[in-house]
Amino acid sequence: MASSQEMITTDHEEIRRWAEERGAKPRACADGDDGDPGILRLDFPGGATQDDLEHIGWDEWFAKFDEQGLAAVLQERKRRARS
Repeated sequence: MASSQEMITTDHEEIRRWAEERGAKPRACADGDDGDPGILRLDFPGGATQDDLEHIGWDEWFAKFDEQGLAAVLQERKRRARS
């Protein structure tokens, strides 16, 4: 990882490897009844899992990721909230 401890990427394998190394699972918060996975999330162990998140597979997660033209910001540590 870069010295800034942050990397921006669209590479599916890099994102999946990074997430799986941390135990994260692909999730989505559906935004309608049309089968659209809606808002994408990575659900980490011990995180604040929301009841409205549903498990989706990596293929579906990345299809939506690409469709929306997204990039992932991968960082080693959680940023501190600003006061």
